[in-house]
Formats: sequence, C-alpha cells, structure tokens
Amino acid sequence: MEKKVFVYALSTCIHCRNVKKFLDEKNIDYDFVYVDQLSGDERDQVIEEVKKYNPRVSFPTTVVDNEKIIIGLKEDEILEACGK
Repeated sequence: MEKKVFVYALSTCIHCRNVKKFLDEKNIDYDFVYVDQLSGDERDQVIEEVKKYNPRVSFPTTVVDNEKIIIGLKEDEILEACGK
C-alpha cells in the first residue's frame, strides 16, 4: 500500500528542491506545499501544522503517514519510511 507522503517546503530552498527531486527519482508519490507562497490565515494554519511535526519549523519537513517525520534530505530515512 502506498504511504501518504507530504512535504512542507519553501520555494527558495535548495534542500526542499532536492527532497522533491529525490522523491520523483524514486517514483514516490507525494503532495507538497510551498509555505512561503501562502499568506494570511492559510499560511498561519500551515505553520501551526509544521510546528506539530517539527517545533523548529525548519524546511524541508517530510511527513510519512502522519507519523514518521524527516527533517532535511535524509535519503535512507525517506526510503525506509516509504517502504522502498
């Protein structure tokens, strides 16, 4: 069964781009949001979501099945969490 993968990212962040590129290369389906492109209440709401997973609010924050949290580009951890 496919894992649910979500990436909280910044559009200007090279590490965020590298995580997305890595997921693409490994054919792992994921959704993402560029937090810096949001505004107002929507942005506040997403930042609160990120804080639940990653109190430091650093990017990228990758969440697998709402339980495994991976901060940064940690390829081995991402593959393991996604069952690859």
